[in-house]
Amino acid sequence: MASKRSWFSFGGGNAHSPAPNSAAAEAVRHYFDERAAQQGYTLGQSQRQVIDRLAARVSLLVEAQARFNGRHSLYLHGKVGRGKSWLLDRFFEAVPLAGKRRLHFHGFFADLHAGMFRHQGKDDALERTLDELLSDCQLLCFDEFHVHDIGDAMLIRRLFSALFARDVLLVVTSNYAPAQLLPNPLYHERFLPVIRLIEAQMEVLEVGGDQDYRRLPGSGTAQRFVTGSYRVNVSAQERRELGVVPGEGVSLQVGNRQLAARSWHERRVSFTFAELCEAPTAVMDYLLLCERFDEWVVAELPLLAECSIAVQQRFINLVDVLYDRDKRLILLSEHPLEQALAAAAVDLMRSQSRLSQLRQIEGRP
Repeated sequence: MASKRSWFSFGGGNAHSPAPNSAAAEAVRHYFDERAAQQGYTLGQSQRQVIDRLAARVSLLVEAQARFNGRHSLYLHGKVGRGKSWLLDRFFEAVPLAGKRRLHFHGFFADLHAGMFRHQGKDDALERTLDELLSDCQLLCFDEFHVHDIGDAMLIRRLFSALFARDVLLVVTSNYAPAQLLPNPLYHERFLPVIRLIEAQMEVLEVGGDQDYRRLPGSGTAQRFVTGSYRVNVSAQERRELGVVPGEGVSLQVGNRQLAARSWHERRVSFTFAELCEAPTAVMDYLLLCERFDEWVVAELPLLAECSIAVQQRFINLVDVLYDRDKRLILLSEHPLEQALAAAAVDLMRSQSRLSQLRQIEGRP
């Protein structure tokens, strides 16, 4: 067993949660203790405070005399590797309930879109779709909630409102605090109603701390994104090895459409920048591709200052998705990173920060 070590730290929150004092709550606390011990972690006071808040929700779900409503839902946010998914998974395992679902948010969101398309023209298309997807659900756990597309904002608001009205206990993890969702100033104000809804209806808790626990020896969950590389002036041989040979290409079925790519093999896919960012691709395309591929090669990154704002924004969205979904990225360019990203789009500073974590490899022109 690994040596004992302090695990997460938490802060924030509000007064939505009830007092965790039932037998069901105590059983959940005990389950967290057992699983932490199995993995060699020591739970500190801050961890136990949040586990208490999670445990209190079990009482509301399983005890006949308890009262439950949507305002007891939880929103857990924090940096990559701070333990949000660990908490969500242990809580989901511990809840003695048949009517529960644990889903990746954007996988569910794709199913929601498909269901509403089937029921288009009906006044209650959303409710019909939720009846199909969540017929007996009392506990719904969404992992990796994030928003990159303003087109999703209104549907997300309707979705969350509908879930709260159904008295579904919602537990969400995200890399972003509610106020940081969809940060692009061109769209952020239009997303404020969703942010206000989350903050009003959910208890918001930060999963904090300086340590990225996925990098600890023995954690078994090392961050994949940072194992990628940014390569300048790669050789023709290296391009062949990475599957980005000029003139060759394949077509990928992504949802209901076809996308052009250079090649794919097992869990690796290769594109040119033009295929991913100059074509009319969308965040949902990247998310669906993430379900199939863990390693992405993107060749021919140009000077973004010479690209339209729409193209720059697609590249920003792509980097955000690959970072949030923790995919390995190999990015090829003829220009150093700082020079390639010197452009006008407001979120490129975030992209540069994330891409600077990649190994920088300089080839020969």
